[in-house]
Amino acid sequence: MSSNTLDLIRSKQFWVFQLLGWSTWVLMLVLRDIIFVPPEYIFSRALVASVSAVPAMLLTAGLRTIYKLVWERGFIVRVLVTWFGSFGVALIWQPIRNYISFIPFGEVLSLRDASAAVLFDNLTVSSFPMILLWSGLYFIFKYYQLFQAEKEKSLRSESLAHEAQLLMLRYQLNPHFLFNTLNAISTLVLSSANDRANEMLTKLSKFLRYSLDHSPLDRVSLAHELETSKLYLDIEKVRFAERLVLDIDIETKAELAMVPTMLLQPLIENSIKYAISQSESGGIIRISAQVREVTLVLQVADDGPGLPMLDDESDGLAFSAGVGISNIRNRLQEIYSDKHKLIFSNADSGGLIVTVEIPYDRQ
Repeated sequence: MSSNTLDLIRSKQFWVFQLLGWSTWVLMLVLRDIIFVPPEYIFSRALVASVSAVPAMLLTAGLRTIYKLVWERGFIVRVLVTWFGSFGVALIWQPIRNYISFIPFGEVLSLRDASAAVLFDNLTVSSFPMILLWSGLYFIFKYYQLFQAEKEKSLRSESLAHEAQLLMLRYQLNPHFLFNTLNAISTLVLSSANDRANEMLTKLSKFLRYSLDHSPLDRVSLAHELETSKLYLDIEKVRFAERLVLDIDIETKAELAMVPTMLLQPLIENSIKYAISQSESGGIIRISAQVREVTLVLQVADDGPGLPMLDDESDGLAFSAGVGISNIRNRLQEIYSDKHKLIFSNADSGGLIVTVEIPYDRQ
């Protein structure tokens, strides 16, 4: 928002509060008169109060200009300007109020012949305290505006930092995966498996195109994320052929759940690295998902060696030091804060189970 637009908005807000504030002042005077003044004088006094509010609005608008000029000065300067400025406005306003107050009764106060006592009657008990009160409310509102502006700036900075963190995590993930895949392609080329290397490059380009087309801030349906993961699995199928077996069991309701993009790929890659590639006969990767009340429970399991000496779920934290798993942990923390779980556990029949629990949110 430009400074001119912001100044225009603040100016409109000032005049709205001016109208509301001085209208409230007139209303309070009328309510007082209803109680203490004979009925035949109430309308006249209400008219006097209403007309007196007009110069008060104009004078305090000028006072606002003075306050804006000294806003960047020290506290002492602002206090002195507030005190003497309020007194100066009261000196101008009180004679106007006194002059107007005689008109409804058929009298006209002679400004030339009137004494100072008549012109400035009630200056210290009415006009001066009233303008001081206005000044106090002005500064309260001014500080409130500054507080709100700083709060909005802080929220914007936090949002930008959050987005930058997620972008950093995504850019950390892509080179990591790319390195592993290119290394596998290099191995295929060296072994003269050119057709398989070419197939792998083609599927790699499709996967990277998807990765670049989606921001780390995006969320997609689990069904869509599975399709993307199959691109990655197709690449790995070129490497492992029949050694890689996939078992997918997804609830229909879970397919509609919104999940962060590229959530499954690091988990599948972890199983391939520690289970499939370590076994001559390969192994099975099982992907399952179900909805439990308001939570999506997503699991990636393998039949590999699992985690050695894993006594409880918290021990799995030490296992997550790799780039891929650490990346997932950090992304889940950024997106869901403490409303998620990432759990590592050994299966009873052998192998590792990685469980992700996040709030269930349908597309």
